[in-house]
Amino acid sequence: MKTLLVVYTSFTGGTRQMAQAAVAGARGEAGVQVRLLQPPQAGPQDLLAADGFIFATPEMLGTMAGQLKDLFDRCYYPLLERLQGRPCAVLVCAGSDGQGAARQLERIATGWRLKAVAPPLIVCTRAQTPQAIAAPKRLDVADLERCRELGAALAAGLALGVF
Repeated sequence: MKTLLVVYTSFTGGTRQMAQAAVAGARGEAGVQVRLLQPPQAGPQDLLAADGFIFATPEMLGTMAGQLKDLFDRCYYPLLERLQGRPCAVLVCAGSDGQGAARQLERIATGWRLKAVAPPLIVCTRAQTPQAIAAPKRLDVADLERCRELGAALAAGLALGVF
């Protein structure tokens, strides 16, 4: 049995919806156990036990959320040279372009020598005012379907031994 670990943080619900959609897609694949954790719950042992990863974050001031960065701060060096070749995907819920958060996550994946299975999936809410930024998010069905498909594809690749 392969394990897909989905780690997400969310403040207004957008990233949570993306992560849950990816999990729903992945759970449809036989032979793959899916774990959904928030960064404070996850540690090096959780990452080491996983065969593949989805990292999901909101864009915060043009970067990934601090809670997810904290996970990498705690786990990066203890897991260096221990995760190479494992597949990963990135989900970003952004108010603007999401590129800064995606770039940070890609750098971490490169350092761990993870294999990106798709370009970062960025959903842009266009929230630009203080009220819109703080408001609960409700993502479009089409965007959530893209997240579901990504989760399903990563899980299928794990199950088939492609990754």
